[in-house]
Amino acid sequence: EILTKKNIASSFIFMVITFTLPTIHTDYGINFLCSLRVNLDMGKAAYGWMIMKDDNIPGTVVRTSTIPEELGRLVYLLTDKTGTLTQNEMIFKRLHLGTVSYGTDTMDEIQSHIINSYSQCSLPPSSAPKVRKSVSSRIHEAVKAIALCHNVTPVYESRAGVSGETEYAEVDQDFSDENRTYQASSPDEVALVQWTESVGLTLVNRDLTSMQLKTPDGHILTYYILQIFPFTSESKRMGIIVRDESSGEITFYMKGADVAMSTIVQYNDWLEEECGNMAREGLRTLVVAKKSLTEEQYQDFESRYNQAKLSIHDRNLKVAAVVESLEREMELLCLTGVEDQLQADVRPTLEMLRNAGIKIWMLTGDKLETATCIAKSSHLVSRTQDIHIFRPVTTRGEAHLELNAFRRKHDCALVISGDSLEVCLKYYEHEFVELACQCPAVVCCRCSPTQKAHIVKLLQHHTGKRTCAIGDGGNDVSMIQAADCGIGIEGKEGKQASLAADFSITQFKHIGRLLMVHGRNSYKRSAALGQFVMHRGLIISTMQAVFSSVFYFASVPLYQGFLMVGYATIYTMFPVFSLVLDQDVKPEMALLYPELYKDLTKGRSLSFKTFLIWVLISIYQGGILMYGALLLFESEFVHVVAISFTALILTELLMVALTIRTWHWLMVVAEFLSLGCYVASLAFLNEYFDVAFITTVTFLWKVSAITVVSCLPLYIIKYLKRKFSPPSYSKLTS
Repeated sequence: EILTKKNIASSFIFMVITFTLPTIHTDYGINFLCSLRVNLDMGKAAYGWMIMKDDNIPGTVVRTSTIPEELGRLVYLLTDKTGTLTQNEMIFKRLHLGTVSYGTDTMDEIQSHIINSYSQCSLPPSSAPKVRKSVSSRIHEAVKAIALCHNVTPVYESRAGVSGETEYAEVDQDFSDENRTYQASSPDEVALVQWTESVGLTLVNRDLTSMQLKTPDGHILTYYILQIFPFTSESKRMGIIVRDESSGEITFYMKGADVAMSTIVQYNDWLEEECGNMAREGLRTLVVAKKSLTEEQYQDFESRYNQAKLSIHDRNLKVAAVVESLEREMELLCLTGVEDQLQADVRPTLEMLRNAGIKIWMLTGDKLETATCIAKSSHLVSRTQDIHIFRPVTTRGEAHLELNAFRRKHDCALVISGDSLEVCLKYYEHEFVELACQCPAVVCCRCSPTQKAHIVKLLQHHTGKRTCAIGDGGNDVSMIQAADCGIGIEGKEGKQASLAADFSITQFKHIGRLLMVHGRNSYKRSAALGQFVMHRGLIISTMQAVFSSVFYFASVPLYQGFLMVGYATIYTMFPVFSLVLDQDVKPEMALLYPELYKDLTKGRSLSFKTFLIWVLISIYQGGILMYGALLLFESEFVHVVAISFTALILTELLMVALTIRTWHWLMVVAEFLSLGCYVASLAFLNEYFDVAFITTVTFLWKVSAITVVSCLPLYIIKYLKRKFSPPSYSKLTS
């Protein structure tokens, strides 16, 4: 599984060599394949354990043990915005009524208007004859709409030391109690309800059929919930129909994204402009509207709505059509702006990833201006970098013109909406992806979950590079599962993304260490481990081939019984497996110089070249060991098994020692433990070894000479190559 598609051919060649060389016992090939799989699986389990035990990225969970090395070969990172780059902690910042705008420094004015509105003995100003409404009346209607149009539920925790307290308060309870918390499917909803509470209109109770609001003077207003239309990613809006208990008035409230609401509300000349202004400040906008219904209008709607829900064919379409019959000429009440701050260390993390050669695409459902602002503030797009904002296109001709305009620009970030992206991919898929892949950063706004997954698959198909998707919500699950490597963040939207991902982290900044350190180590170690297991299997196959050729290709196994079992287990397993502790650079150096990551994406650690090099090394060493044993011990030829096997074990242990770049105390223990186990077992393996013979000085120096001849030239070549053509990381470690 570590092998890439290119290296599958290499592994196939090696399998052919192993199984088809004349007179080679097939047990060698089978033992090699089993050993390779077992060692790699154990290594991957070790990598996962190291990641989860890293104190610098607490809370990280590895949910798969099959692809940790993929973290070291990523080229494209596709990230969500809300909850991933941002904290998903919403703070109400702006209320715009068309002619007047209120910010954080003028919220006290709204509060005074609400207090004055509800302190009057008569009905609120909204019931006055239809004349031009005052600012106070419009503020009252806007705040009441925000306080009613949502899916928030207040929850009361039991007081400490008080038993038997009910979850919901009675009508005469002190509703300002500090133990009240709000629960909702979206942090936006909670932020809006918390803001209405701060200005004097508090949500104190809610059930399936009603909700209660507390006014600034302590009165309780009850509203019956007649119908509720939940928010969906397709409709981008939610609505509710309520009946006022005191007056009996029926009102249809709706809020949603400006693209959905602009065609629903009555004509106005300020909504589009103000939405753009708020978005450029990085605020998430919602348009709030209402429509008063008579009893007859509502009864007619309810009859048609219930009939549509009972339909057998095209039920969803019929229900949507009935609801849309209400969504006409609604009165625009206000525009809200909510701020979502960036997560900690997002800017340096994105800078690190960009320096590592990883191209970052931000896929979000927010509007274009908001996404562009967040991209700039997070330094996903440099403030000095040109940005090409793809104009909205609906036809093939418009897409062609816009692509030509984009083609003339160089080294600029791309910002495109989901609708325009759909048109471009329909007619000019290859051209668009080719141009977009040349951009240092891409921002796709107004993207649906399906589009996110489609973009991931497009990059995989057109580039052949490895992709990583990171998100925090259920709408990111399809994107995470489509990518080669999925990373989920445990955020305020639940654990859907983290449970569906291969790796789960708690903050976006942890992805830097996850890729630069653990991704690098996992890939390098898996490559070294896999190639060394290949070497271990091929060297003994070469020795068998030489031995058989000397004896006229007789199919007599050179090693059998416990020697074969011990060779792949207690004699060489611990030193070879200790390669999972090796590292070429220290973690601090990998984080300080993320440019080192670029070398990993080229796949040079495990390629045709490295595979053939290890094949040649194995053939050379196997030939030296076997021919050396036959030449130097010609008079003691009966002991050829003891001679060659001892030299083989020493060569394997020495090769591991020469391959290791950074020593760990467990590596030293593994080397001496394996050597000690072999020496100790000589006394018990009388069937293969003559103790009197192997304790002679002649045996020892001749075996040592064979081992030196098999290893010393390789070390000299490695030293010269490192001196005259050093790898990038060696320049830093020196």
